[in-house]
Amino acid sequence: MSESPFRGVIPPVIIPLNEKRQLDLEALDRSVNRMIDAGVDGLFFLGSSGEVAFLTDAQRFHVLQEAVSIVNGRVPVMAGIIDMETMRVVDQAKRAAGFGVDALVATAPFYALGGPKETERHFRAIREHTDLPLFAYDLPVCVHTKLDPSMLVRLGEDGVIQGVKDSSGDDVSFRWLILENEAVGHPLQLLTGHEVCVDGAYLAGADGSVPGLANIDPYSYVEQWRAAQAGNWERVKELQDHLARLMWVTRHVKATVGFGAGVGAFKTALWQMGVFNTNQMREPVAPLTGEDVDHIVEILVAEGMLEK
Repeated sequence: MSESPFRGVIPPVIIPLNEKRQLDLEALDRSVNRMIDAGVDGLFFLGSSGEVAFLTDAQRFHVLQEAVSIVNGRVPVMAGIIDMETMRVVDQAKRAAGFGVDALVATAPFYALGGPKETERHFRAIREHTDLPLFAYDLPVCVHTKLDPSMLVRLGEDGVIQGVKDSSGDDVSFRWLILENEAVGHPLQLLTGHEVCVDGAYLAGADGSVPGLANIDPYSYVEQWRAAQAGNWERVKELQDHLARLMWVTRHVKATVGFGAGVGAFKTALWQMGVFNTNQMREPVAPLTGEDVDHIVEILVAEGMLEK
């Protein structure tokens, strides 16, 4: 599986908006090219960091159309097809495929909640409607279903899914997933969604990472991956310590919580760094202001991402 194109650093792309909450193509082009120039191995559009839950279908497909055009085949493009129920996800898959993406990423369904049988059937049904590589997105904090490692490996062995993006924060479960995947020949590419514990995931055997923080500092994540591949674990830890401190941009936001504090802090950092033109958020989330912006600037300066 080392020949899979879906390994290494694959940032979930944060989507810039103008003051009217419309897609800022100039900033998107600048941000995407900055990450590609830094050496990222792929890009994931329409994930949580891309505010997929806040987008209409038309807005989703606009993002994909522009994303594929900007990337222009330089790295693989993964597209989130996240929706409430199976046939809505299938519809997202068919439309995403039409834009020329390289892989699809789907969560468990999240409205009419079912059990393990329904979750497994969900992924098998998606596979029946697409030939593209399919990644299961483990995101229990948002979809309220934790994907079972044994089920995921079974789906991998059957060719239903080709990988997992693990954003569960459950390091024990992820370690078991890695072990079960290795035991049957590594049918799945396993990507951690961590920003702060990527070093541990690599040491355990992860095939890569999908860190939102890589929008801000893609260079350190790329260097960390390469250091891990070279077995330079001292450098891997050194870079992770820097990235963990940089992640503090999200820690002390006072104005809001959730996406507003997390993605809102990332957008604010990119805005202050001159990558984005604004830190505007999707409705109903307000952009960060005042002392929250000041705190983020302090962290950026301290970690060498912004000059005083």
